[in-house]
Amino acid sequence: MSEEFPYPRFRIRRRFFKFIAALLFKVFAQVEIIGKENLPQKGPVIVVANHFSFADPSLLIHVLPWHLEFLAGTNHPGAPNSLIGHMPKLWGVYKVQRGTSSRYAFKAATAIMEQDGILGIFPEGGVWATVLRPARPGVPLITATSQAPLLPIGIEGMDEMFPLRFNIFRRTKITVRVGKPFGPYQVTGRGKERRTQLDDIGNEIMQKISELLPQEKRGLWADDPKLVEEAKAVAEYPW
Repeated sequence: MSEEFPYPRFRIRRRFFKFIAALLFKVFAQVEIIGKENLPQKGPVIVVANHFSFADPSLLIHVLPWHLEFLAGTNHPGAPNSLIGHMPKLWGVYKVQRGTSSRYAFKAATAIMEQDGILGIFPEGGVWATVLRPARPGVPLITATSQAPLLPIGIEGMDEMFPLRFNIFRRTKITVRVGKPFGPYQVTGRGKERRTQLDDIGNEIMQKISELLPQEKRGLWADDPKLVEEAKAVAEYPW
């Protein structure tokens, strides 16, 4: 399987894009990273983060020291027709058809983990709100099958960065909080029981991410019942 899905890929191309990302964030943002000590020395690791901006992958490319592979949807609503908008295709993500299972993407993810790789996934499965939403079943299934641990990351401020405006005195403040690795998990049930176990794992994943975000961004995992009720209006997967 590793021959079909080698890790890492496109080293020269991705080194160039990493340089471009670093330049853009230096010009347009102030990026603070909290919790660098939690970054593992090597894989296999599944990086899981909240997804409030179409450009979140470019931030992870910028701040994380590894060769990152991504699973991403085949369409990107809200992304601009620009270099950043075309970044998933140029980077070479493994595509997942939104709203369906993807055997190809699952095989790719498993192969990356077998090679001690680093895989980036946004468990919510897309960008349609700026508060945390439930995880799709893909990440729980991948971590349970591959027995790879997860690294939670909370991203704050990316949804305020666009459209890009150059102002050296008022650059967008972006905070990246890195949590402690956790998992892996096991799934032992079948049918409805299996889906319940996957949902429980997904809920725990989102709980870990929520702890790295301010209360007003935690969505269904906020401590304030009013914030939870407001989050329910955008919790349903739209695709």
